[in-house]
Amino acid sequence: MGKLRMSHHKWCFYWTIMIAMPLVAIGRLHATSNSRPPFNFTWPTKKASEVEGDLILGGLMMIHERQDDITCGPVMPQGGIQALETMLFTIDQINPILSSTVGFTIGAHILDDCDKDTYGLEQAVAFIKGSINNIDDTDYKCLDGTVPDVRNKVISGVVGASSSVTSIQVANLLRLFRIPQVSFFSSSPELSNKQRFEYFTRTIPSDHHQVMAIVQMIRFLKWTYISILYEESTYGIKAFEELEVLLAKNNICIAVKERLVKDSGVAGEAAYNGIVHKLNSKPKAKGVIIFGSDQEVSGVMRAVRRNNLTANFNWIGSDGWAGRLLVSEGNEPEVEGTLAFLPQAHPVRGFDNYFLSLTPLNNKRNPWFIEFWENHFQCRYPSSPPTPYNQDWHRMCTGREKLTAEGTEFEGQLQYVSDAVMAFANAFKDMHQTVCKGQRGLCKEMVPIDGSELLKYLRRVEFTGLSGDRFQFDDYGDGPARYDLIHFKQVSTGRYRWLRVGEYHSGQLKLDENEELLFRGDQVMPPESICSRPCNGSQAKKYVEGEGCCWTCVECVLYQIRNPDDETQCSACPQGTLPNAERSQCLSIPEVYLRPDTGWAIGAMSFSTIGILLTFAVLGVFLQHNDTPVVRASGRELSYVLLSGILLCYMVSFLFVLRPTDVVCGVQQTAIGLCFSVVYAALFTKTNRIARIFRGGKKSAGRPGLISPKSQLVICGGLVSVQGFILLAWLWISPSVAKHVHPTREDNLLVCSSFTDASYMMGFAYPILLILLCTVYAVVTRKIPAAFNESKYIGFTMYTTCVIWLAFVPIYFSTVSHLPLRITSMSVTISLSATVTLACLFSPKLYIIIFHPERNVRQALTVPTAKASAIHHHKNGPCSNNGHLPNNGTNKTPEPTKELVSSTAVHNQLLSSSSAGQQVQTQLIQTEIGQDNEGDLTVKVLTTSGTISVSRILLNDKNRNSTIACSRHNRSPATAVRHVSL
Repeated sequence: MGKLRMSHHKWCFYWTIMIAMPLVAIGRLHATSNSRPPFNFTWPTKKASEVEGDLILGGLMMIHERQDDITCGPVMPQGGIQALETMLFTIDQINPILSSTVGFTIGAHILDDCDKDTYGLEQAVAFIKGSINNIDDTDYKCLDGTVPDVRNKVISGVVGASSSVTSIQVANLLRLFRIPQVSFFSSSPELSNKQRFEYFTRTIPSDHHQVMAIVQMIRFLKWTYISILYEESTYGIKAFEELEVLLAKNNICIAVKERLVKDSGVAGEAAYNGIVHKLNSKPKAKGVIIFGSDQEVSGVMRAVRRNNLTANFNWIGSDGWAGRLLVSEGNEPEVEGTLAFLPQAHPVRGFDNYFLSLTPLNNKRNPWFIEFWENHFQCRYPSSPPTPYNQDWHRMCTGREKLTAEGTEFEGQLQYVSDAVMAFANAFKDMHQTVCKGQRGLCKEMVPIDGSELLKYLRRVEFTGLSGDRFQFDDYGDGPARYDLIHFKQVSTGRYRWLRVGEYHSGQLKLDENEELLFRGDQVMPPESICSRPCNGSQAKKYVEGEGCCWTCVECVLYQIRNPDDETQCSACPQGTLPNAERSQCLSIPEVYLRPDTGWAIGAMSFSTIGILLTFAVLGVFLQHNDTPVVRASGRELSYVLLSGILLCYMVSFLFVLRPTDVVCGVQQTAIGLCFSVVYAALFTKTNRIARIFRGGKKSAGRPGLISPKSQLVICGGLVSVQGFILLAWLWISPSVAKHVHPTREDNLLVCSSFTDASYMMGFAYPILLILLCTVYAVVTRKIPAAFNESKYIGFTMYTTCVIWLAFVPIYFSTVSHLPLRITSMSVTISLSATVTLACLFSPKLYIIIFHPERNVRQALTVPTAKASAIHHHKNGPCSNNGHLPNNGTNKTPEPTKELVSSTAVHNQLLSSSSAGQQVQTQLIQTEIGQDNEGDLTVKVLTTSGTISVSRILLNDKNRNSTIACSRHNRSPATAVRHVSL
């Protein structure tokens, strides 16, 4: 088992050496290649600050600045010496407590990384030597077999490093030996990845939160066009990556993005000049975010001053350089107005007095304190070793110099150094209580300490630090996300200070109302950092080529607005909408249709209402005189059908003033054609009946078919049914629906679809055919006997109707853009057609019924024909000569028998010879008398019911010359009367 453990440890040892030594060699080679020392002594000299204790904490501090030509630069007062002294001070504060409670103390072994990752890794190798050399006691023995007393110290944990790039290198080394690491200034978001850096923890929050705070600050300043400078390290690159994403989400554009040289050493002045000129190439981007360390930022500020561009930029700073004298000292005008975020920290209680009381005589445990003393007082301390920076100081330090509060600038983030030491101390204490079970001093389970177990206790610590703040790690092993917003401004003429003006806590930025922001030139309002101002709602953006944040505003033309989904495009408002006054959105145009309260509608409805009243009046008169000869002679049944059609025509007008819907449009589509079909089907049936009666009467004495009232109603209903089938088919194939039409861009007419074209003519096609047929029959029957003057009235109705509709067609098609006029013209045309029919057909009958009721009798309706006047009745007529016709000695029959004779005489003769005389007399309205080829007289009698009575009067040979008139007084037995009722 022991050999197996030995082999395992040796394997770990060789693995570590294989990894660490090449890195150390690279670091040494890098330092040598860059070194051009103008001195003949060793620099830097390896030193360590050590404190004795039972458990040793390693420390990695940036005691010296980074330098490009040599390994280490000048001593760093704030982030270096003060951070180291804070660690020592905290150990001094907690050791008495640990000694009295658990019986052990904490020691320290602190090294300098000179703010370089390679040199810091080389230094960190010393932390693992104790773990390597003390793997197995049997491996290291003296010649006499005893175990050596001098051995490398085992490091239980490491405090540091300061920079993120150094912490990443060191963390990769320490995790191999399971040594927990707690950093106090490394804030790169990358270090929150615990799969890669499982043994890394930090008391400072991740830069992820700082990035969010910076973005909120930019939004507060209303900047939309900024530049970014970021350090060429993990700290800067990772922060920039997160910044780029968050800025894009908040529509903040990056004008210039430049890296600041970090890992390869400090850049030259020419490089900084180039960076500043690139920033100035975008003059509208006055706001600049700098995510870097104080040395790089100091070089930027010097370049700004050299190029006389002080007034061109305003800075947003990160915690890597905010509040550092290295940046602001000597560059006050350039740094003025800067806003920066620092992890929120409070002074470590008692540290100020402790630090101000230090001297080279009472601080021997800090081997770099004499360098700090020489740098602070600008003198050479007696017997101090030579450094590249104390060669020019000829004044000797007396040792009686005194650090003062006025002459000393304290680092504001020292709380995080103290919290890192306190976290280890509490973890040691918690682990001791669990593992050693109350035993004072370290038990064997803690010698050496198990790093993986210690890490568990370390992540769970919760304590109140020397600053008075409560502390605990979050789920990612990071410190609490609290930031102070600090502002560098001129407090008096020539005096500048960093002042706290707000805080960022729990994701919210809060400004201190008591502190006023002052920018360069005592301006209270922040400078603008905008490439292009927002366009008006009526303008589209035209981006400048190669720029994502700069544009020109292009005015959208008439009837267009800026596309809400694409601000670079103008979009035309849809039909039926118009841009609002600001042309920011399209508003619906109010619907226009024939409303009942408009003048056009009122006129059309008034006309129709009068027509309806007149129609009901006519209907009432006809019903009241239903059995009178005039009503019976006009064909009562068809008259009532005709009145119904007229009433429908008038009622159609009220459909036109309803708001168009699919249902209303469907009813309109069928009602217009149907009402006309009812009217003209009835008229057609009437004219056809009259024409057939008289045409059939001339050809034969037989009665024409289908002339009874029932037959007439069936014919009329059949004609109307044809229109019904046409309308139903049309409604099924192409239904009329409500829709919006736009004759002009500013119109929004709500109409039925059939109004937008000539499709209404489909409904008029059949009625027009009926009108034409009625007109033809009116022409054909224009010469019928006088008692049938109704056919003339029908003719006049048809002629007038044709004229009306011929006038309507051009009006209808010329009023496309004037919807009210178009609909009103159709309504009036329909009502006018109904009025013509009502007036022409019914007014003559109403005249007789109302004003001349004496003519509404049978005798008044029996009138002679026009042709009867051809035979003259006078006292010297044929009835003289004792009832015989004159004879000139010949046997020829006289010619007058070819003409019509008096209907009255024939009528009386017919009634006397007819067995149904009384019935015929009741219904008689017209008689016609003629002579056939044999010389006999024929009499045709037409009754109100359509019945034709035909009588033939036979004349014998002896009495052929007798006149019919004479037979009235002397009926010869030789004269025979034959009556046939049809």
